[in-house]
Amino acid sequence: MSAPDYGHAFGLMRAAAGQPWRDYTRHAFVEGIKDGSLPHDAFLHYLRQDYVFLIHFARAWALAVVKGQTHAEMLAAVGTVNALVAEEMQLHIGVCEAAGISKDALFATPERPENLAYTRFVLETGYSGDLADLLAALAPCVMGYGEIGTRLAAEATSDRYRDWIDTYAGAEYQAACKAAGELMDQALTRRIGADFEASPRWERLCRTFCTATELEVGFWQMGLTP
Repeated sequence: MSAPDYGHAFGLMRAAAGQPWRDYTRHAFVEGIKDGSLPHDAFLHYLRQDYVFLIHFARAWALAVVKGQTHAEMLAAVGTVNALVAEEMQLHIGVCEAAGISKDALFATPERPENLAYTRFVLETGYSGDLADLLAALAPCVMGYGEIGTRLAAEATSDRYRDWIDTYAGAEYQAACKAAGELMDQALTRRIGADFEASPRWERLCRTFCTATELEVGFWQMGLTP
């Protein structure tokens, strides 16, 4: 199936990432969700680490408010922060509580090195660069999960992880991916011009995107080793 349309900049960066993007979106962890073969202990381990990840990811999107140069940019970033804190993190809390993991225990989850490497890379990219740099680091997670959710909704052969799949394949999350893609296109146009690939900054932005993608691969691999 073709990849979802999440904007021009994302499409170009996705293509430039090449094999690492495929390694990320078709990782063994993802395929285990698709066919239900992923051990539940590994899934819960991943959810706990992903909850810690989302704490830092929300902070990175809050940094996007600081880096925004227009009201529209700031508003889009605020909306994403709210979606992460009020919705996606709540999903993790609910699933973990149903498995006997309390909210306090979830918040106290020790951070794995793979998690720390990824989140600090994103934050450092935002601290040292502008909104274009930050969005290049944020995009693989946001849009990658949207792409994975869309594919698994069509291909899943098991309902074991159907709630997770439906979250990322659902209209609300897909709309968030499209909104993030629009923000990315507008932010890059404002900072490097409409011809993205002609900008001297383009190669570095693609490298940032690819590095974040490779860190996503490491995050899935961590999920397989609780």
